[in-house]
Amino acid sequence: MHIDQDQLYKFIIDSGLISKEEYETIKKKSEEEGKPLQDTLMALGKINEDDYLRIQAYLVGIPFVDLTKTKVAIDILSLIPEPIARKHSIVAYSKKDDYLEIALMDGDDLNAIDFIKKKTGLRVLPRLTNTASIKNLLLQYQKSLKADFGDIIQKEIGNLKLIDSDRKDIDSDNIEDLKKMADDLPVIKIVETLLNHAAIQGVSDIHIEHGDQNTIIRYRLDGLLHDAMILPKNSGPSITARIKVLANLKLDEKRLPQDGRFKIDMNGEKISFRVSVLPTYYGEKIVMRLLRENVSGFTLEGLGFHGQALEDMHDALNYSEGMILTTGPTGSGKTTTLYTMLDILNTPDVNISTVEDPIEYQIKRINQTQIRSDIGFTFASGLRSLLRQDPDIIMIGEIRDNETASLAINAALTGHLVLSTLHTNSAAGAVPRLMDMKCEPFLLVSTIKIIIAQRLVRRLSETKIQHMLNDDELSQLAKKIDLDRVLVFMRKEKIIDDKMTWKDIIFYKPNIVDENNNGFKGRIGIHEALKVTLTIKELIMKNETADKIERQAKKDGMLTMIEDGIMQAAKGLTSIEEVLRVAND
Repeated sequence: MHIDQDQLYKFIIDSGLISKEEYETIKKKSEEEGKPLQDTLMALGKINEDDYLRIQAYLVGIPFVDLTKTKVAIDILSLIPEPIARKHSIVAYSKKDDYLEIALMDGDDLNAIDFIKKKTGLRVLPRLTNTASIKNLLLQYQKSLKADFGDIIQKEIGNLKLIDSDRKDIDSDNIEDLKKMADDLPVIKIVETLLNHAAIQGVSDIHIEHGDQNTIIRYRLDGLLHDAMILPKNSGPSITARIKVLANLKLDEKRLPQDGRFKIDMNGEKISFRVSVLPTYYGEKIVMRLLRENVSGFTLEGLGFHGQALEDMHDALNYSEGMILTTGPTGSGKTTTLYTMLDILNTPDVNISTVEDPIEYQIKRINQTQIRSDIGFTFASGLRSLLRQDPDIIMIGEIRDNETASLAINAALTGHLVLSTLHTNSAAGAVPRLMDMKCEPFLLVSTIKIIIAQRLVRRLSETKIQHMLNDDELSQLAKKIDLDRVLVFMRKEKIIDDKMTWKDIIFYKPNIVDENNNGFKGRIGIHEALKVTLTIKELIMKNETADKIERQAKKDGMLTMIEDGIMQAAKGLTSIEEVLRVAND
């Protein structure tokens, strides 16, 4: 928020915070450094953040509120979606009649204020507050949501018990009885609440597992599974039946696995749930993958690519033919990387077609085809048909067999840019994997432009704690990476100064506040980008091992995943422990 410097000067002098002589000296210093006066005052310790915000509030006529110890009801908090609140540091804390009081730190953020007016239909009263107040209210999102959703589910479980106990005549194998179970109001509310809770939390997968004594709900958040709820055992069949109805699956089929899909609309955002049902000893286990639809706007930089790897990626995307491969285990972000590349390539002058299993995100102007192996529509048959559709760019969800690999290579040889994935542990490992699929070395060197291997590491939250490596930690790290080599890359990318050593680099650790805040928020990729250079081509033609190919790639300037992860840690994006947990073979 802009404050007239003359007004600020008069207020500070009148309040006695500093003398006129001190003010002139500080003003001159701020002008020399090109910084706002208030920043220089705070840097010199003449005023703190609270002092400045209170002055700001007074001068612009907006009240200041301290909310560091305020508890806000979830129905008020949720008037502003958590992602908006976190991004703009703006939170709703009080509602009276058609007036909504919001606390914020930047009164000039008119877009956010206007968004809240339109979304709520209320008259918005802005109030300035401090960082501590915003942090307190943001933390309440997680605590309140978990408690309130938990209360709703427990209440409906109680109703569900009564219904089940009254229905002694229910036949769990009779489809009409199963439909009645699925359509009971309590189970509808339980499942709806469960889905909304998971979506708000940013969960990637929901696991519903049946045991001999209870039903356990687990969430995968930032790559790690944890227990979310424990429900009575007799709630399991009703929840399973409800989810089957939503996903249009067979209610009376309990012996075979089933797959389905359904969508919900939450706060104007469409979320797709990919459902997998698997028979187990105590019942049918359900895993639901949450997918945000119409995803676009990703960038390679935003996914964690940087330096030479980023340049090599953009170079590969400039080809009109050839093959780009991404590798890694399930859940390592391969598909997101592919979609990001497609988003970059998606221009009106090209025809982009895909064959996928499943279609995870829907992208405008791209022709996406779902594989159906159960009726014989495989990657190979889909790709064969797709090639008759005059494509310029082709994305194949995964190369799984010899036939698909052969068709993909032939497509890359005949003027198409082909993007696909493989399940290998490293970029270099993709070459022997393709050779196992009977792909000829001379065809691989003619088509492959770049191979990306990746993993996802948890991103540190803003409250991270600084950490300097001691001798013992450096010694342990030296066993994993070449310290001198990584230091050269850090200097090259200006992450550190030329004179800095490992003992001068500030790393960070998570600040674990409580069970709802483990110090991490979201994930970012760590990568290795193996560009198929002339030296790499020679090794492929000689059928050399993945180890030899990787050693040559490092000589050509490739960072391995663990080295890339350490550089991301040096940037303050993640911790060294997190990198070693994910990338340590």
